[in-house]
Amino acid sequence: MKIFVDADACSVVRIVEKIAKKYELPVTLLCDTNHVLDSDYSEIKIIGAGADAVDFALISLCQKGDIVVTQDYGVAAMALSKGTYPIHQSGKWYTNENIDQMLMERHLNKKARRGNCKHHMKGPKKRTTEDDERFEESLERLIQIKLQVK
Repeated sequence: MKIFVDADACSVVRIVEKIAKKYELPVTLLCDTNHVLDSDYSEIKIIGAGADAVDFALISLCQKGDIVVTQDYGVAAMALSKGTYPIHQSGKWYTNENIDQMLMERHLNKKARRGNCKHHMKGPKKRTTEDDERFEESLERLIQIKLQVK
């Protein structure tokens, strides 16, 4: 089992590395040329800055049984189709049971933003310590479950 992180603007990289070290799991961070990453633990792959280049590179690298950390629902859907275990930075697990609804909500929100320029939707709330703790607990639980399945 490996962990792949869609690391462009990812706020949980250090948490992923902390948990990965505990379980001796390899981590690969993927980012485009517009971001600078450094790590003493993870392998870093810098991908060209083309549209969705990082997303497609991540999907081509991950394999069945790997964990994928992403906040992109499209990446999560592709990762699920490969038999991986995608997890959002909030700690929510993407599953075959919830991904369709998440993709539909994303589509409807995008449609609403395009349709009415006067009413901009607010961005995400500022990340809290509780958010970090929730993600850490969720990732560790996912790893423990998947390691027991082997």
